Amino acid sequence: MDYQTFQPSADLAPFIKCYWTLDSPREATPQVQTIVPDGCMEMIFHYGDLYHQYIDGKAVVQPRSCVFGQLTQPLKIEPTGITGIFSVRFHHDGFVPFASIPIKEMDDKAVPLEKLFGITGTELEENVFYASTVQEKIDFVEAFLLERLNTETIDRIVQSTVDLLLKVNGQISVHELSAQTNINRRQLERRFSSAIGLSPKQLSKTIRLQATLKHLLNKEYTSLTTLAHESEYYDQAHFIKDFKEFTGLTPKEFYGDNLQMSFLFYGKGS
Repeated sequence: MDYQTFQPSADLAPFIKCYWTLDSPREATPQVQTIVPDGCMEMIFHYGDLYHQYIDGKAVVQPRSCVFGQLTQPLKIEPTGITGIFSVRFHHDGFVPFASIPIKEMDDKAVPLEKLFGITGTELEENVFYASTVQEKIDFVEAFLLERLNTETIDRIVQSTVDLLLKVNGQISVHELSAQTNINRRQLERRFSSAIGLSPKQLSKTIRLQATLKHLLNKEYTSLTTLAHESEYYDQAHFIKDFKEFTGLTPKEFYGDNLQMSFLFYGKGS
């Protein structure tokens, strides 16, 4: 697999983490992979063969182009042939200025661009599909997004709270977040739901787990018990519970191909 990342223009950098492409030189043996929630939404274009995603154990073909909402649980996907993907990876609250439907309604869904943007979404899909270079794909996407940028939907309180969560790797309680932002918990939850599609607690747990996964990937730990302690989980049981909630597996079961695939799709360009 050939994975590459590309940076957005300065105008869109506040909203987009990166663009990325994934290509396989030949048809791979179908293998189910686990994608772990990371709190970021993606606009995905398949210029290769489509992927299956598993919903309630049943394989469903992903749209040719779509925006994938927030993942609240592990996502299982499987290639159907030769992989060719171009994706826009948004910051945690980066998609809301372009959204045409409530962010929360997109959780765990691959929403086709046509449903989100009508005929202009279909035209964008065709332009990206037939573009001969990655830069052309980026240019089409950036022109499309800049036309739809609605800065009135940006929530500065949510932005600063997300920055704090990232700074402390999610190791902070919602009570402390509420105190530091001077916003009561219920209002903070409403604002997060509207801007991100997750509650502050969900995003905090996601960010903490992603930080833990990076330690696993880089082998920056002496034991899983030590890793759980350093990540400030209450105890080993709490660590395993959260880990299984977001990956579907225990830490020992997950370490290996699933971890590599998780970071291939979601752990880079951050």
